[in-house]
Amino acid sequence: NKMSNPTIKRVLNNGQEMPILGLGTWKSFENDAYLATRAAIDIGYRHIDTAFVYENEQEVGKAIREKIAEGVIKREEIFVTTKLGGIHHDPEIVERAFRLSLTNLGLDYIDLYLMHLPIGQKFHNDSNVHGTLELTDVDYLDTWREMEKLVDLGLTRSIGLSNFNAAQTERVLQNCRIKPVVNQVECHPAFQQQQLRAHAKQHGLVICAYCPLARPQPARHWPPFLYDEHAQQLAKKYGRTTAQICLRYLIQIGVVPLPKSSNPARIAENFNVFDFELDAEDVSSMEKYHTGVRTVPFSGMSGHKYYPFNDEY
Repeated sequence: NKMSNPTIKRVLNNGQEMPILGLGTWKSFENDAYLATRAAIDIGYRHIDTAFVYENEQEVGKAIREKIAEGVIKREEIFVTTKLGGIHHDPEIVERAFRLSLTNLGLDYIDLYLMHLPIGQKFHNDSNVHGTLELTDVDYLDTWREMEKLVDLGLTRSIGLSNFNAAQTERVLQNCRIKPVVNQVECHPAFQQQQLRAHAKQHGLVICAYCPLARPQPARHWPPFLYDEHAQQLAKKYGRTTAQICLRYLIQIGVVPLPKSSNPARIAENFNVFDFELDAEDVSSMEKYHTGVRTVPFSGMSGHKYYPFNDEY
């Protein structure tokens, strides 16, 4: 079974290949992000996801460059994603913002550059990375056209979306010169994104899942799909942890999960999902966990005309 091979990749709509599991680095700060990236590469991860707003591009890049220098990987063997922050949506600063990320990472090119959100924020300076929530009306299509130029320049191999709904995705598809290859969104058994996944598939986009374990809170046994009796039974049946069951489930429904961890043992556990497969009935049993509730609703932006989550999907 080819799924048992951890190097398996999804072929994107432009012919580029993306490994089907990646390391997420949101909320991995400074040394954590550096150590996590080093550990992940040693374990076998070949897909690392960061973003300008995570403020850890320098640490992630340093770890990648060291692993290349050590001969553990070649540059072309690792798939690196970063993202355009909301404060950089103005067309005249997109390329400069990209080059800032590239400098932070210390790489010659990026494999995938995403628009982090369809909503722009007011730019004051680069260090104001999160920005105050002063939202702007920059049209994400104008931002997208500048991202297309980065592909022309050979600075990034692929471009994509993050936190876009189906209608917004459609609008990009109808007006673009270069198609987005992915939409990175929250996706896990409690928030399954069935309709958005179907829409993406229809248009040849891959769904990448952030928060694939729904940001677990062990103290309150949250989320149920990691803690309840059914989850425990599945873990026992396959001789795996509930987190491994969840990640395997996401892979089998065609999603590319990006589990975040700074703990080397957990990073290894999250990667160890390629040598077993869930039965069809166990896959469909996961559907009952769907609640439709997001863990990351970006609620501070909910009044904006491009707020993506007022639509059903």
